[in-house]
Amino acid sequence: MSTDVQTDTALFELALRMGDNTLILGQQVSAWCGHAPILEEDIALANTALDLIGQTKLWLALAGEIEGKGRSADDLAFLRDARAFRNVLLVEQPNGDFGQTLMRQYLFDAWHLPMLTALKNSIETRVADIAEKSAKEAAYHLERSEDLIIRLGDGSDESHTRMQNALDALWPFAGELTQPDAIDDELAQRGLAPDLADIKTRHEERMRAALKEATLQVPEAAIRKGGKQGMHSEGLGYLLSDMQWLQRAYPGAEW
Repeated sequence: MSTDVQTDTALFELALRMGDNTLILGQQVSAWCGHAPILEEDIALANTALDLIGQTKLWLALAGEIEGKGRSADDLAFLRDARAFRNVLLVEQPNGDFGQTLMRQYLFDAWHLPMLTALKNSIETRVADIAEKSAKEAAYHLERSEDLIIRLGDGSDESHTRMQNALDALWPFAGELTQPDAIDDELAQRGLAPDLADIKTRHEERMRAALKEATLQVPEAAIRKGGKQGMHSEGLGYLLSDMQWLQRAYPGAEW
């Protein structure tokens, strides 16, 4: 009798994409711990990173379960090469200054909340359960990042300039979040995930309203994409080198 495991590739990709997005963004945000402009922001950013890493554990554990090859969430986080990661390019963009970190977080949060809200209706109960647990944290993240980009965009000349520079640099990467490929189409057709066209409408409506209130000009730019298919920027390799070195150097190490 064959022992080959038949992986549900589309469902596996969904879990990887959701988990890799939160893993890479969480790793990036965690770098601010001890370096944020004020103590309150230092704590808030650390908590945001912890929330994202917590969600990562749920998504990657599900991915390993779907794959059926015995890989744990830790294996998927620390023992894959860059080309195997399925996060969008937005989350691997560098932290830059505080304004760039905030803008990256906001563009992601404005997609993450409606995506998780829709995933609560997935016919796959394991996906719906993770979305249910994660949506409350995502709602808090969005409320916080939206408030900050409005206050800083509509703030002093310097804060406005920094937020506009951040938007100009990151806007081309936001479109990948709602740009469907064959996997997304299959997931929507099977009722496992929402139609990204619906998420795009809600994502853009909310972003454009907030950015207008922040007095920021949305740039015209082509979408930068490829992360969902494993085509990443050079920066992801450096990020993974920093994140994975302990497990690579001492396989199986535990606290």
